[in-house]
Amino acid sequence: MDRVALYLQDAHDLREGLDWVRFAEARGFEAVWQAESRLVRDAIVPMAAYAAVTERIKVGSGVINNWTRNIGLLAATFLTLDDLAPGRILCGIGAWWDPLARNVGIQRRKPVAAMRETVEVLRRLLRLERVTFHGEFHHLEGVELDVVHGRREPRQVPIVIGAVGPNMLELAGEIADGVLLNYCVPPEYDQLALEHLEAGARRAGRSIDAIDRYQLVVCSVNHDRQEALECSRELLTQYLAQQPHIAEASGVSKDVVAEIQSILGWPATYEQIQRAKHLVPDDLVLRITASGTPEEALAKVDEYRRRGATCPILYDVCGNPQLLVETFGSQA
Repeated sequence: MDRVALYLQDAHDLREGLDWVRFAEARGFEAVWQAESRLVRDAIVPMAAYAAVTERIKVGSGVINNWTRNIGLLAATFLTLDDLAPGRILCGIGAWWDPLARNVGIQRRKPVAAMRETVEVLRRLLRLERVTFHGEFHHLEGVELDVVHGRREPRQVPIVIGAVGPNMLELAGEIADGVLLNYCVPPEYDQLALEHLEAGARRAGRSIDAIDRYQLVVCSVNHDRQEALECSRELLTQYLAQQPHIAEASGVSKDVVAEIQSILGWPATYEQIQRAKHLVPDDLVLRITASGTPEEALAKVDEYRRRGATCPILYDVCGNPQLLVETFGSQA
């Protein structure tokens, strides 16, 4: 049975999202992941809503960042979510990205070291340990989750690191329960990512098989092939300009990125995206997304599986999540 998950961002009404999550659960999807990237929709509130209206499907943050929530509050948040849906919560956490972090006053220095501290302290707090820790980024003196009522027992919330670069990938291989690989990368990127994961796993005396490998995939499914490609093209136009780490991982020409950036503002307007989207050719859309007919999308997602992804996470950009769930649910 092929594992598959649904990725929701902000293009849908939040209450409508509850319906899609229930539908995905009924069609055998393993998990739903809620984005928290741009300053538009917090991940925690939708996660709680999804957990409250479902019974089996797992619910993950895809991904929150490790800079803007105090580590004590972060641990209390995921303990609370686990109270709501015991054993079904996944903590996806990443290092955020510039220029957004910088524009709101966050200095992302030493992101790998900061993530190492965050994962260590978060895990200890969720085990209900009394934690004293003095690192470079986190300082705790005799802190524990103050559970008086309810389940006073250690929580086994898997921690999944959202990683793009080699150093963060190696850290994930060393200390995380899983890794969440970014979207807008070609399937061959996964093979390189696995090499870094394995290097980190070896340092910790672990097998790479112990690390779940989630893969975000932009997925535009439509019986009209050209319409499917257009949906993905518009998304790529925006993301290649605003998230340069994705452009770099995708192997996109710096000249193309620079030209798109010269047209798009921050935040990008619909008109700007329409003016720049011709710079994203069909072959790039097909290389780094699962776009086209249902058959084409299924085949592309299988490429990511063959390269080492254990659970693709599908991001519908064509405004037709029902067709996406129906397409992939039959083999979930």
